[in-house]
Amino acid sequence: MIATLDEWYPPATAASWDRVGLVLGEPTARVERVLCVVDVVPETAQQALDLGAQLIVSHHPLLFRGVSSVAPTTYAGRIVHDLIRGGVALHVAHTNADVAPDGVNEALADLFGLTDRELMTPEGIGRVGTLPTPLPLRELTKKAAEVLPVTVWGVRAAGDPDRMISRLAVSSGSGAEHLADVAVTGADAVVTSDVKHHYASEHIAAGGPAIIEAAHWATEWPWLPRVAELLRNRFGIETIVSQIRTDPWNLYAPGGEFDQGAG
Repeated sequence: MIATLDEWYPPATAASWDRVGLVLGEPTARVERVLCVVDVVPETAQQALDLGAQLIVSHHPLLFRGVSSVAPTTYAGRIVHDLIRGGVALHVAHTNADVAPDGVNEALADLFGLTDRELMTPEGIGRVGTLPTPLPLRELTKKAAEVLPVTVWGVRAAGDPDRMISRLAVSSGSGAEHLADVAVTGADAVVTSDVKHHYASEHIAAGGPAIIEAAHWATEWPWLPRVAELLRNRFGIETIVSQIRTDPWNLYAPGGEFDQGAG
């Protein structure tokens, strides 16, 4: 199974700073049930144990930065100990899944029915395609909120609400550094996340494509049903997509009426 995952999402295509591949688990252990998650957090680790899964396939790494200890007194160490004790292996496909033909950005593009797809960058980051029907930005923002997994803070957008969008770019996860790439693709807008204030402000002021921003987790979760289906079809095993929302933002308070004429 690990060889197959590495075939679909080659570790060599991951970013140099990334940490992907098999993290925990005996390579010869038998796997009959897999849990697919975006994040390995205490809740999803416990879910795997409760379900009797033998493997977690995660998008985000558990051990992202170098560590000198996995003592159970640490956050990650506690998870490592619990998974090993429970016989649960962990495999990570992160940026290598972002760029893959059956990866995260393809799944995100599917939600919007994009046709005539192209790579957003030569490295495979993001996708650009044509919407089935052009929509004004305000309506496309609503559509994004409908097709993406629900989060507390929903979806927001930057740009002219009446701008017609026919060509759409999608860039899962943190897409701020790729706004310049979007601008040269001919896209009218991009769906992404984690765009800082100044990045968005300067991009829009320079006449760049509109930005539709969702939660980081929400732009990556749609890949989970895809990889679950691929594994189920290849190996005939049970695959479960975690419905636990691991987006860390869990409170939202709507603001009052904003008077744009106020000084």
